[in-house]
Amino acid sequence: MPIHILVTGGTFDKQYNELTGALAFGGTHLPEMLRLGRSRVDVAITTLMMIDSLDMTAADRARIVQQCREIAEPRIVVTHGTDTMVETAAALATAAPPLGAKTIVLTGAMVPYAFGSSDGLFNLGSALSFVQVLPPGVYLAMNGRYFTWDRVRKNRETGVFEAL
Repeated sequence: MPIHILVTGGTFDKQYNELTGALAFGGTHLPEMLRLGRSRVDVAITTLMMIDSLDMTAADRARIVQQCREIAEPRIVVTHGTDTMVETAAALATAAPPLGAKTIVLTGAMVPYAFGSSDGLFNLGSALSFVQVLPPGVYLAMNGRYFTWDRVRKNRETGVFEAL
């Protein structure tokens, strides 16, 4: 059974607009990233939304929860902006009714993939590995580590995620 990748946007999928100098969203980079990473993992990809996580609302989080509930695969990776990733993980972990025996791993990037020096490819590979071996639950995969949803924070001074 494939791993389902749910795309929600975030820095992971931002692109540089040469005309305006701004970062914006186009399509997801996931297929290219999987190809470049030489991934041999069977995946299904659904783009749910393409937004910055700072713009994510409770309704957006409810959509993510509902989509994870409806996905048949028991292993799900969610690409997400890093600023509010912990809040979305909490929404998934505390959903009522519970999401069942699913392993859900959220991941993202501090630098857009399109910049070429992004941590996104490494974080995606880590998330795909962790989702295959972790027991059911909600986790974050960043900086080569995994964290349980309720024992992690983004350290804005160092730019890494750390255990609480």
